Amino acid sequence: MSHARKRPGTRFAVGVASAAVLAGTLAACGTDTDSTALTWYIGPDGAPAKEKIAEACSTDDYTIQTELLPTGATDQRTQLARRLAADDPSMDLIDIDPVFVPEFASAGWLLDIPDEYAERAVDDDVLDGPASSVKWEDEVVAFPQWANTQVLWYRPSLAEKAGLSEADMEKVTWDQVIDAAADNGGTVGVQANKYEGYMVWINALIQGAGGSIVEDTEAGTDAKVTIDSDAGKQAAAVIAKLAASPAAQPDLSISNEGTSLGQMFPQGGAGEFMVNWTFAYANYRDTVGAEGGPPDEATFKDDFAWARYPRTNPETESTPPIGGFDIGIGAFTDEPDAALKAAGCLTGTDAQVTLALEAGLMPARTSAYQDPKLVEAFPPDLLALYQDSIDDAGLRPASAYYSKISGAVQSTWHAPDTVDPDKTPEESATFLEDVLEGKSLL
Repeated sequence: MSHARKRPGTRFAVGVASAAVLAGTLAACGTDTDSTALTWYIGPDGAPAKEKIAEACSTDDYTIQTELLPTGATDQRTQLARRLAADDPSMDLIDIDPVFVPEFASAGWLLDIPDEYAERAVDDDVLDGPASSVKWEDEVVAFPQWANTQVLWYRPSLAEKAGLSEADMEKVTWDQVIDAAADNGGTVGVQANKYEGYMVWINALIQGAGGSIVEDTEAGTDAKVTIDSDAGKQAAAVIAKLAASPAAQPDLSISNEGTSLGQMFPQGGAGEFMVNWTFAYANYRDTVGAEGGPPDEATFKDDFAWARYPRTNPETESTPPIGGFDIGIGAFTDEPDAALKAAGCLTGTDAQVTLALEAGLMPARTSAYQDPKLVEAFPPDLLALYQDSIDDAGLRPASAYYSKISGAVQSTWHAPDTVDPDKTPEESATFLEDVLEGKSLL
């Protein structure tokens, strides 16, 4: 059993659960008015589905109630950090953006997961990307709840005008996507506001060229800054090219996950190539005939498609982004035994299928992708693309100082039309080093 990350006086008592408890199904159980009350702080994505899961995972021994976190990742982190830093015992179960897992674990805010639970949390059923997201210093510190990745969504009619076949789209580059849109009246949708979504894009571009923003992240503020590299220059070149291209959407510098959705099926327009998260499919499927959605069912079926995340250069396979949420257990909970059992159910296969069906939040477990209900709801090739992308995905820097790293990169790479391949990677490296060393403030 692993030791607890805890401060003096922290309550910590953990029992061993059976595999059946860890697997957790969504068969609703009766509850007792005298049962333990657990609070699950949930992110807003899929909140109604999570409430349903919480009710189904409640037992005679404990009930799970939900509390909604703020919308933005930064605001979520702030609220959780403040409560956990104050040793708040109500933080039984918490949704954590994977990028903040190292920070919370390093600070001693997460309960260590005993070996019996840890083995189940990242067993062979869990895809590689999500399994990596819950580890810090070789220990499992959270449970993968659902996974997310970005793919390239596009109009086949636009690709055909540009001479790009379905086979070409399987290994399409950012240069090809930008040129295809620019030359044929289309646009390219990305996330380039000064926020975490822009960091996702920058990180994926750099990793797709074989590089990284920082290395040796477990060294903390002594991590090696590696953004000023050939890979960094290639990433900057892609951003600069799009910013100067007629394919750039008018709101490029303030674009986010939602702003470009309406450009896929513009009235009388050619459409777009768009990188976005898995929710995009359900969004268009459920808005056929509505404003901003596919005009009719035939267009949705015949002129809407998907491909792997674009390559930064032709010779290197792309590294898709990964997102989603993990569930951690607050280090100061009064009910660690119940919280551990509940986390097993909340992240079990049935729960992940429910999130995928009702909220478009895709599973972290292979078995969930094989569930007949999911197979019926999504095209088989799309499910396969999700699995492959999540398995091959690249994490953003796993560091206890991630907030500083992300903030420094955003500051020096925004706005997109100011990015210069010959200057931006070097300037961002210098600023990031100064921020980590405490010489500069964000």
